[in-house]
Amino acid sequence: MAAYEYSALDPRGRQQKGLIEGDTPRQVRQLLRDRGLTPLDIHEVSERKVRGKNASGSAPRTKRSGGLSGAELSLFTRQLSTLARSGLPLDEALTAVSQQSENKRVQRITLGVRARVIEGNSLAFALAEFPNAFPTLFRATVEAGEQAGKLDSVLARLADYIEGRQALRGKVLLAILYPVILSLVAIGVVIALLTYVVPKVVGVFDSIGQQLPPLTRGLIALSGFLRDKGPYLAIILVVGIVIFLRALKNTNFRRKKDQFVLRLPLIGRLVRGGNTGRFMRTLGILFGSGVPILDALRIGAQVVDNLPMREAVDVAGKRVREGASVSRALSESKLFPPITMHLIASGESSGKLDEMLDRAADNQERELEVTIAALMGVFEPVLILTMGAIVLVIVLAILLPIFDLNQLVK
Repeated sequence: MAAYEYSALDPRGRQQKGLIEGDTPRQVRQLLRDRGLTPLDIHEVSERKVRGKNASGSAPRTKRSGGLSGAELSLFTRQLSTLARSGLPLDEALTAVSQQSENKRVQRITLGVRARVIEGNSLAFALAEFPNAFPTLFRATVEAGEQAGKLDSVLARLADYIEGRQALRGKVLLAILYPVILSLVAIGVVIALLTYVVPKVVGVFDSIGQQLPPLTRGLIALSGFLRDKGPYLAIILVVGIVIFLRALKNTNFRRKKDQFVLRLPLIGRLVRGGNTGRFMRTLGILFGSGVPILDALRIGAQVVDNLPMREAVDVAGKRVREGASVSRALSESKLFPPITMHLIASGESSGKLDEMLDRAADNQERELEVTIAALMGVFEPVLILTMGAIVLVIVLAILLPIFDLNQLVK
């Protein structure tokens, strides 16, 4: 029995869309007619290729389905893990997950996975039908869990991993959001002062015919420049951003940009720590679930955003295939923190590599949170002081002519 998406007309002529299960498109059309609906379009739920025909009997067509957000994937994994651990058959567990979700996209994908499982396929194969919803890491871990007969525990570990990653991402975004908003508001206030307020205030001194203080003249010149050239500067900024984003599609340019970022004093440390923590966590969950280390390195490299670091992981995989240890292979690039390499070496020598990988990930994630919190704690007062200094300069530029008003009039 497969899941189908349908579009049909009710007795009042209104179009309805939804999901329905059936063995064949013909049976689905009959089920819809039994409900008093007139089928318009029917296609089997799939992300790769739709095997069924639509209501008119036309040939199969390809249909792409949207993916799942981090929160949706986390909830899906946790629910499936809980139901599988309780002993519920996999197809019934998937049915329950689809019924508990109010999101149509989640229901469609879950029922599509259930349809493949009922056909006799493994869960990993069924998940592979929806690569946009379930990343390679997820599918590889599930496959290892099925082969080892530990699907429930592997799903629980996957749920912990996804929830932890979502929590870390939320903390980082929350720590960065306030300073970003504060910076944008500060820049907007300064631009508004220079382009609208300052010209009206200092314009009263133009009729005096005397030389204004240097600070006032500089402020007037800056205000005039922003009013005259501001739109052009905005256009140049937008064009520059577009060109930069397109240039990032070039591998050589992106590699140079990522190398430059790694060399920056503080930002490079944050980028290196974030990528290392994410890679270690992925490697730990894959290796701990029974995925061979070479496959774990290959899959884990996909979560590394920095191109030089990702290429270093690929090179390390080749070195491990040749017989080198993981810690030595990764250390050769000198891109990963030394403490992480020591923890991996300790895990290899003690036979507890998965445990040490998790510990290395915990260490990097804690360090990342502490560094970001400290950076934001310093940035906020510095930004406030900077804004205060700018406003002070603007106020002084306006007040200085007033202080010298008697002399200017004479």
